[in-house]
Amino acid sequence: MKTMLSKLLAAVAVCAFSAAGAFAEVSVPKCFTDNGVFQRDKPICVWGWAEPNEQVTVTFGDNSVTTTACEKGAWKVELPALPASYEPKDLTIKGANELKFTNILVGEVWICSGQSNMEMPLNSWGQKKRGTEEPRLACTTEELNGDFSYIRFNRPNHVITDEPQKDFATPGWRVCKDGVQKDCTAAGFHFAVRLHNELDVPVGLIDSNWGGSNINSWIPDAGWNQVPETVAVGKALIEKRPTEQNAFVKAGGMYNAMLAPWINYNFRGAIWYQGCSNAGEREFYYYKQKAMIREWRKVFMNGDFPFYWVQLAPFTAIKEDPNDTGDWPYLRNGQTMCLEVPNTGQAVIIDAGETDDIHPTNKYIVGNRLALWALARVFNKDVECCSPMVKTADFADGKVTITFEHVGGGLVAGRLNEREFVETNDKLACFAIAGADGKYVWANAEITAPNQVVVSADGVETATGVRYAFQMYPDGCNLYTAEGLPATPFEVKK
Repeated sequence: MKTMLSKLLAAVAVCAFSAAGAFAEVSVPKCFTDNGVFQRDKPICVWGWAEPNEQVTVTFGDNSVTTTACEKGAWKVELPALPASYEPKDLTIKGANELKFTNILVGEVWICSGQSNMEMPLNSWGQKKRGTEEPRLACTTEELNGDFSYIRFNRPNHVITDEPQKDFATPGWRVCKDGVQKDCTAAGFHFAVRLHNELDVPVGLIDSNWGGSNINSWIPDAGWNQVPETVAVGKALIEKRPTEQNAFVKAGGMYNAMLAPWINYNFRGAIWYQGCSNAGEREFYYYKQKAMIREWRKVFMNGDFPFYWVQLAPFTAIKEDPNDTGDWPYLRNGQTMCLEVPNTGQAVIIDAGETDDIHPTNKYIVGNRLALWALARVFNKDVECCSPMVKTADFADGKVTITFEHVGGGLVAGRLNEREFVETNDKLACFAIAGADGKYVWANAEITAPNQVVVSADGVETATGVRYAFQMYPDGCNLYTAEGLPATPFEVKK
């Protein structure tokens, strides 16, 4: 009885998902094209449309399943899970007509979403370095032109809709070779290379992102009800949607057009780089990101999948006054707060920004620090993934003793040299301390134990607050773990 009920509910769900209108031929969404990647070790879900009650047979490799389209013409099948494989296979869908997609691999599939710093391709949109004719790349020339056939990406075209879509426009799955990778998300590409090098599997990237987008546009309508603090905000945005002229903030618009069509596609997890367009909201961003994560986990078929994001990189001119913070440090706080959501992680890149460009090119660091989370938390590799975070702060005698957690091999001073971490003997920088008046001054900071830093400043007899790297562009922040992970920016008040 339970099995029959499950099948009935599944059939109803498929029909509810069907697209409007009749389907003279068998068709599928553009999640399925040549050169794709299916998620390993999970059932392979394939779905589409046909004539009502038409019989449809789906074959992938040695496995085949037959089903019948419902009264509205929708159908869906699940083929058995398969291990990772570099051996190309064909996907065939046969009804009154036949579709055939070739060169499909099985490996790791990840969503790569957000705004321009996730969208930024390896060739940086063809830009030149300032004042030169030299290309501004987010990779090496070898990576731009090499053969990375084990990485495939499917980048939906930029579209915004008011309702969730069943399909989307895209060039389809593309293979990272012969320079094609120039159009691939740079952060996702470096993430994929690291996963491949460590796991020896193909990697597929659902490359769904849009520069300038607000997080509002990536939150499904029901997601606003996932967090009490966002209910009223979401209701107002959804009511405004029909007349909203700013496409980038239109509630759910990008999710509806560019992610909703993937809801039946199995993948491992998601990486996210967004926040610049929400910086003015400061810590409230925490509630929105939490709402989005919860709803994505509800609507996609992968359940409580891993969700890792990038904390905002430094940007804008360096400020001499430690009290001149701007909004970004507070939004970074909101991002850090979101670590309380289970099965999440944050890649801190406070050492990898550019003063004059909101799109720093060092996406190697971004992708690799994201990959550390996946390797440690999903694949149980013995690597450090979490940047140091404040555990306690003891205010006494005009000093603040900060105890950190997630310190790996211990706290050290260091710097990032392109792609490599270098330990140094430099004094710690970017610490500030507030006295009784609440105003911050630059402070002295010293590592006194593998997990402790003591902060003080001349003239401050009663400390009331302490900060680290708490500016739009903190210049020279240099507190790391021995493994090269930068400390998380913070503010702690007494």
